[in-house]
Amino acid sequence: MVQAKIGIIGGSGLYRMQGLADVQEVHVETPYGVPSDHFTIGNLEGSSVAFLPRHGRGHRFSPTEIPVRANIFAFKKLGVELVISISAVGSLKKEIKPLDILVPDQLIDRTRHRASTFFEDGIAAHVAFSDPYCPALSLEIEKAAVSQPVDTHIGGTYVVIEGPQFSTRAESELYRSWGASVIGMTALPEAKLAREAQMCYATLALVTDYDCWYEAEEEVSVGLVVANMQKNVAVSQDVIRAVVPTIPRQRDCLCSTALANAIITDLEQVHEETRQRLSVIMGDLG
Repeated sequence: MVQAKIGIIGGSGLYRMQGLADVQEVHVETPYGVPSDHFTIGNLEGSSVAFLPRHGRGHRFSPTEIPVRANIFAFKKLGVELVISISAVGSLKKEIKPLDILVPDQLIDRTRHRASTFFEDGIAAHVAFSDPYCPALSLEIEKAAVSQPVDTHIGGTYVVIEGPQFSTRAESELYRSWGASVIGMTALPEAKLAREAQMCYATLALVTDYDCWYEAEEEVSVGLVVANMQKNVAVSQDVIRAVVPTIPRQRDCLCSTALANAIITDLEQVHEETRQRLSVIMGDLG
């Protein structure tokens, strides 16, 4: 199977990656079902990358329905070590304006119906997640983002809600009181599963609107979000093209060893079927 070191997850509006050469469409089978779509693998600025539209081409999956475990497992099976996630978000701070870029460094999980671990059915693992985003990969994205003709914000907390509905005013004000920067529906459980798979993960958050707390703005609507989302797509593609050549060939971050000492279960007591299913994720640990 063709391999790629860098994975790109396209968010709302980004269903195809421009600039890929030597393109191949690849279907990847996983024990967690079918991924969101076929993977597009090709050469981008001298590096092999695998692109996957999170919601599927044509935006077929709502946030809760996205087959995240299948997506991350498939990236791992393709040899991906670093994942760049593109995510449309709403702003919870006045200074973070629609059409701005934010590279978050923290997450708050408000999801309720999503499987967020590979480790179940007789095996338990507890990976460190205090810093949910890879600092090394985030730094490269930051450097690429600030070179674009848009306002870029470095660091901030991304609140992930279940959706698909937008938040209420009361919820929006609650998240603002927590000091959160942006709100969206897709960074989790992606980040948790990527950490379990020992992959670096970072998000390029594209601001489409002020969340409903900001009454001076028009109320959040699908029309407004889609219009700004389309404007953000070109910027996100430019950032990706700029960051891919700068990603270090060797990883010295903690993401690459996240499973070290994390698996609590005696592996001799783990059922062979479970060991086989997780062999791609666990590697030599299995």
